[in-house]
Amino acid sequence: MNQPAKLRPLPMPAPLDALLGRAAMQALLQTHGRTATTQIARELLGQWRTANLPLAANAAAALQASRAPAFDETDFFAQCQVRLAALAAPSLRPVFNLTGTVLHTNLGRAVLAPEAIAAAMAVMQGFSTLEFDLGGATRGDRDDHVEGLLRELTGAQAATVVNNNASAVLLTLAALAVRKEVLVSRGELVEIGGAFRIPDIMRRAGASLVEVGTTNRTHLQDYETALSPRTGLVMKVHTSNYAIQGFTASVGVGDLVKLCAAHGVPVAEDLGSGTLVDLTRWGLPAEPTPRQSIEAGVGVVTFSGDKLLGGPQAGLIVGDKDLIQRIKRNPLKRSLRCDKATLAALEATLKLYRDPDRLAQRLPTLRMLTRSAADMQAQAHRVLPALAKALGGNAQVHSLPCKSQIGAGSLPVDRLPSVCLAIGPATSSSKPLKAVPGLDKDNKDSKGSGRFCNQIADKLRALPIPVVGRIEDGLVKLDLRCLDGAEAESAFLNQLTANVLAL
Repeated sequence: MNQPAKLRPLPMPAPLDALLGRAAMQALLQTHGRTATTQIARELLGQWRTANLPLAANAAAALQASRAPAFDETDFFAQCQVRLAALAAPSLRPVFNLTGTVLHTNLGRAVLAPEAIAAAMAVMQGFSTLEFDLGGATRGDRDDHVEGLLRELTGAQAATVVNNNASAVLLTLAALAVRKEVLVSRGELVEIGGAFRIPDIMRRAGASLVEVGTTNRTHLQDYETALSPRTGLVMKVHTSNYAIQGFTASVGVGDLVKLCAAHGVPVAEDLGSGTLVDLTRWGLPAEPTPRQSIEAGVGVVTFSGDKLLGGPQAGLIVGDKDLIQRIKRNPLKRSLRCDKATLAALEATLKLYRDPDRLAQRLPTLRMLTRSAADMQAQAHRVLPALAKALGGNAQVHSLPCKSQIGAGSLPVDRLPSVCLAIGPATSSSKPLKAVPGLDKDNKDSKGSGRFCNQIADKLRALPIPVVGRIEDGLVKLDLRCLDGAEAESAFLNQLTANVLAL
């Protein structure tokens, strides 16, 4: 009669308390704390036991169990370290934005100026005069920190600030037009990013939308016909994220203000991106400014702080003193207000506009938008050799002209001449890279360019500081417009070690 196979004793792990007492684990406990370290260690021990200690119900299973590997404490400690490091790593991480979109909503929009960063850090590290008047030792208004600057830069009588521009529009409607009608041209009923639509905002603010004119043509007579005793507000919305071309007509804000003034109805205008300066000074396309709207007689103007203005996320509301006071008294104002760090960064950013002659050098957004092709081409020559070395021998990279865009709904049909480093599959031919119009990441040509591009893009995003480019015309394109400054370029180059991007 055959005897059952005899199990050899397995080298078992030490008890959890004993493992936690080892020097390697003590170091992890000091760094990550007892709760997290104990939890990860317990999970890894459980996984080891599940994988290596099966129930030996028969001889075959017993034989398999006897061949299980010994418990390796060094490997166990290493796995704990990896797991804990991943657990401690921040979810919100810096990246290199080489997409060619300067104000990229998914990548954080505007990069703050050093002055704004320093101001935010200063108030975050201690107590501050957020709502305290030092002169009178009384409670203050947090809007006071920026209202004077906003009045100075826009010509408005008063100003207030909330946490983003969508909130600014919502609050304005809730304060001035609740249970009243708001007239808006059909051609201005836009959808903001994230499916946030002007009609939806109006409904949630308690206002009734009255559409005026048609999608492509709206006349002054259309507004005049729609005005009634129930009208609480007439609103103009800057169509910053799309353009209608061809057989079109719209009403100028000056004419609209005159009509509404005769009927005692205020006009509000949402400028969205809200640049504070004339961009044509730097060769950029024209964009309306809050000052122009205020000078035309608009009662309330709303715009963003983190788009063309180049500051932190905020919604700025400027205009007539009485209207702004009504807005500030609305209960929603407290729910939508900004914190101390945002106000500090916004104040510092606004102060940069007092020196327009140096604004393009000091404000990162404007500096990126105004970079010259020659500057980017020189950078391409410096960066290209390291990128080629990192790609190994199965890819080729060349410097090519391309087009950038402002982004965040700003000037959607305008493109800025730029320079990119374009990556494509290596070939036996010495011919330079050739773009294939229409071939993007979801398409594959006969040589598998689509698959190649996706693999390279994955490798770039896996770098210590992820690199986010774009896949276009069968190539991975790294637009250099936002690789701004010697420090950023150095950090980019330092992680391009040999073959790090090789497939």
